[in-house]
Amino acid sequence: MHFPCKVSLRTRALKLIANQHPERPPFSRFSTGSTTKLVSPVNRPLLDRFSTLKVPPCSGFAKAVQLKQIHAQIITSGLPLHKLFPFCVESGNIDYARIAFDRARVLCKFDRNAMLQAYSKSAVPERALLLFREMLAVGDHDSGPDKYSFTFLIAACSRLDRSCNCHSMVVKKGFERDTFVKNSLVSMYVSFGAMEDARKLFDGMTEPGDVVLWTTMVGGYMKFGMVGLALELFDEMPDPNDVTWGVVIAGCVKNGRYKDALSIFYDMLQCTNVKPNEASLVCALSACAHLGALDQGKWIHVYVDKRGVICSSNLATALIDMYMKCGSITHARRVFNSVSSRKDLLSWTSMITGLALHGLGREAVDLFLHMLDVGMKPDHITLIGVLNACSHSGLVDQGRQFFHGMQQLWGIVPTVEHYGCIVDLLGRAGFIDEAVNIAKCMPVEPDIVIWRALLSACRIHGNLALAEEIMHHVDRCDPLDHGGSKILLSSMYASSNCWDGVARVRGTMCKQRIQLVPGWSSIEVKGVIHEFVAGDRTHPRAADIYQKLDELFNRLQAVGYSPSTLRISFELSEEDKEQAMYWHSEKLAVAFGLLSTEDGFPIRVVKNLRICEDCHSAMKAISRVFGREIIVRDRSRFHNFKQGSCSCRDYW
Repeated sequence: MHFPCKVSLRTRALKLIANQHPERPPFSRFSTGSTTKLVSPVNRPLLDRFSTLKVPPCSGFAKAVQLKQIHAQIITSGLPLHKLFPFCVESGNIDYARIAFDRARVLCKFDRNAMLQAYSKSAVPERALLLFREMLAVGDHDSGPDKYSFTFLIAACSRLDRSCNCHSMVVKKGFERDTFVKNSLVSMYVSFGAMEDARKLFDGMTEPGDVVLWTTMVGGYMKFGMVGLALELFDEMPDPNDVTWGVVIAGCVKNGRYKDALSIFYDMLQCTNVKPNEASLVCALSACAHLGALDQGKWIHVYVDKRGVICSSNLATALIDMYMKCGSITHARRVFNSVSSRKDLLSWTSMITGLALHGLGREAVDLFLHMLDVGMKPDHITLIGVLNACSHSGLVDQGRQFFHGMQQLWGIVPTVEHYGCIVDLLGRAGFIDEAVNIAKCMPVEPDIVIWRALLSACRIHGNLALAEEIMHHVDRCDPLDHGGSKILLSSMYASSNCWDGVARVRGTMCKQRIQLVPGWSSIEVKGVIHEFVAGDRTHPRAADIYQKLDELFNRLQAVGYSPSTLRISFELSEEDKEQAMYWHSEKLAVAFGLLSTEDGFPIRVVKNLRICEDCHSAMKAISRVFGREIIVRDRSRFHNFKQGSCSCRDYW
């Protein structure tokens, strides 16, 4: 048999597609049934080419031209029509696929399923439902839906957040026992958050199911905060792979179970059949960052180096973030400098944000300018880091310039987060009127964070009248406030000896049943995290800790330290107020650190709330009297106490 030359067929196909004669429907001559048999041995390698080819991002017109070229090559190579559909999805031109689908003379079930799958992956998954109805209307065995059709339909429903009765349709068509269909149904219910329905299907499976299904269930429980159920199911899992371990570790981090995340990570290391992948390592480092567990973070870094794990951008960023949040700027700089040839925007942003967290605003700004010099364009997150750096260091002029020039210089439209940063910057620096004007003239409604920033500025500068006005906005934006803003206002009333105002705020909190977030502090000693709350006596060494506290304050008072009780919003005797200040959680943590570490060893404390003024003064005195470096990370920033002074220069 003589085969037409490749160039001639391709030219004819392109001409037909381009012209689209009105008297003859496009593509009608080149149906899949008539071309699949005419495959020249010369063109067979194209099968491999079409399985890996990707459509590059480009303009809409260029995409259409490329699709026509690909379509022509598929026709001339004798490939089936469904080879075209993935390219249409990739290029975002699903309509082209549907035109080719509708104009084909012969369509097999595989073509219909491929089109259904293309719709389920496209930007218009609802069209998969319409196509499925067409398949039901055909009714014959060759063209009607099969088990693969249902898996694609269920995938489309999952993206649409509605079941569209596909479960009942599965039962009606007799596919309820098929493993693939059941797995898809479980995934669909998980995507809807219907975990009880998903678990019923999961438990009712006659076969134990594959690792993907188990991972889907465990990940679903984690996604919706059911950590206990997720861990129970994970313990029952016969053979979890590295992806499952990563899902569990990531779920614990997402739900604030950082200690559990590290415990599970170390359990993973004991397994012989799995090794941590990049995602697991990044999540473990994130857990260390949240806990301030520097020793454990260093151990993971050593593990990465010894195992020869490639330090990707994500891993390098996680290491920088961990070291910064654990208070070790030196180690963070080493990691940042080690990826000199592979720095991307994530690494630059992480370093800038870390320097801002430590109050090193000028260094953060210099690094940002250097980033611009090497040709790296910032994104909105980078600008948040830079503005925060200016805010924590009082760099008002630089902050104004970055904020007002971000759209003109880098094409970044300010979001509510950027407005929050500039309002905080101006408020801290005492430009409260300017900050209020910016908040009132924003193109979007100010959120609770912006009003709290203004309230905090009022506390710093003692503007009680404006604080009362701002409190009305806080109540309107966040009626279910957890009490932080009201505590701020209450402390301002207390420092002004306005006890009627304190009683009024406390009464409102009582009526609204506002539960305050309890303050806690943690310290890592020899790889173990120890947590304390105010007045805590549950620690095994509580007696030694309180004895050390007595010694500590006797020595501090000898050098002129006295507790600051102005912000205590309860009418107590001065002696009781001082006693309450002595027992703050960060002081307990530091006392334990003095007991448990060698002289000269830095003491690192992590606190979930802002450090109070008295504890800030006490830490400065302790660092001078005991000759210790004390690093405290509170909710907003780091405070590095050394030789009686703090890195924040009392600007916080």
